[in-house]
Amino acid sequence: MSEDTQGTDLIAERRGKLARLRDQGQAYPNDFRIDAFVGDLQAEFEGKEPPEVEATARHVSVAGRMLAKRIMGKASFAQIQDASGRIQLFLQSKTLGDAYDAFKQFDIGDVVAATGTLMRTRTGELSVKVEQVRLLTKSLRPLPDKFHGLADVETRYRQRYVDLIVNEQARETFKLRAKLVRYIRDFLESPDYRYMEVETPMMHPIPGGATARPFQTHHNALDLPMYLRVAPELYLKRLVVGGFDRVYEINRNFRNEGVSTRHNPEFTMLELYQAYANYSDLMDLTENLIRGAAQTLYAEREKPTQLPWEGRVIDVGQAFARIPMADAVARSNPQVQTTDLQNREVLAAHAMTLDIKLDKSWGWGRILLEIFESTVEADLIQPTFITQYPTEVSPLSRATDNDPEVTDRFELFVGGKELANGFSELNDPADQAARFRAQVDAKDAGDLEAMHFDADYIRALEYGMPPTAGLGVGIDRLVMLFTDSSSIRDVLLFPHLRPETNIELAVDS
Repeated sequence: MSEDTQGTDLIAERRGKLARLRDQGQAYPNDFRIDAFVGDLQAEFEGKEPPEVEATARHVSVAGRMLAKRIMGKASFAQIQDASGRIQLFLQSKTLGDAYDAFKQFDIGDVVAATGTLMRTRTGELSVKVEQVRLLTKSLRPLPDKFHGLADVETRYRQRYVDLIVNEQARETFKLRAKLVRYIRDFLESPDYRYMEVETPMMHPIPGGATARPFQTHHNALDLPMYLRVAPELYLKRLVVGGFDRVYEINRNFRNEGVSTRHNPEFTMLELYQAYANYSDLMDLTENLIRGAAQTLYAEREKPTQLPWEGRVIDVGQAFARIPMADAVARSNPQVQTTDLQNREVLAAHAMTLDIKLDKSWGWGRILLEIFESTVEADLIQPTFITQYPTEVSPLSRATDNDPEVTDRFELFVGGKELANGFSELNDPADQAARFRAQVDAKDAGDLEAMHFDADYIRALEYGMPPTAGLGVGIDRLVMLFTDSSSIRDVLLFPHLRPETNIELAVDS
């Protein structure tokens, strides 16, 4: 019998069981209430011997998905799993009567409820000595045979619900993600920083805040084209103009670009702005945030600030390096003289030797960035801030006082990947208007990622924005670092994939 035929037969058998439950009026009940999470019970009774457990006479009502079942005549064992962990059920015919016979027809994957007293078996496993057992939800599809997870990676992403059932590592990844986001909020809102969380629009009449290609939609009532936000930056800075000196948003952004192990069209960012600060202050904040998160989330480890990632150990406990982009390029490209790092002709000639496809509209700054991405970025393994980005590729950043061709901007690289981007904000409305016009010219020349001209934002700057610094941190990539994940899809509950066709449903068979 083939695997497909066997699976079809199992589904047919389970569908028949559900039909009988429907006939008895027992399908999909919703009147059971738990009074304990099994993970809490495991923690509470950890280390307690059988007599100690039984002496408590602890009566519990628990429920979860049945992952194991062992019938032993008039006594049986089962294991259920809820969101917090797993616990064993001990069932006896003499206690349950007809319910015991019904239990023997339950299948792996069914959602089961049990009420009873806690005990510890001779093998030392905390268990519920069941007094009542019920089937709450019939599982029509059998779970994968191997409980360490699905073998096919794409199936794990498409059927994340199954992956979470059978793959403990997947569950721990997303629990860690939730804890990391909570830590970030607590860190920023602590007395040391006093940031306020805000919400800004996700649909924009003008796409802005980043050089990226947007998704476009249409608002019917207003008869207006709208864009899913590529970044909340310009709205958050409007709030700084309005007097909220420290604001942050953990937001969903959308960029109509490629899909890869590092990119998803929809992703999560932490973005924050602080008045009366500069980019150096936010490098300090970023470093403290990441180091503090490691120390807090992995406090039980001997070396919590040493994070394994893709076969390397990333040390977030040491001071993060800070290197100007030109210096980083010079180190990796000794063919180019330091004095020529703002010479377009020299940089263009070197770029051609690296097989970088040039655009005639690019200035030296864009070419320098391309050379950096081609020859430097992948080797930035330990946490490194690259600073002093060219003005040409930093349309919202404040120019450095002693060199208007570069800006007070940084990006943080870890494991060869960009994790954060920050800069001292441009608050001169005339300068910002000129930068926007340059972006419009680039868009007219065919650059699909160039920005639009946002007149209302210029008007806001004309009221006066205090000296301000801003920061964006990629939450998804940060979770990749903290969970030793090699693909962004591993840390997204539902990553974007091409849609499936011809899904065969058990209810339609």
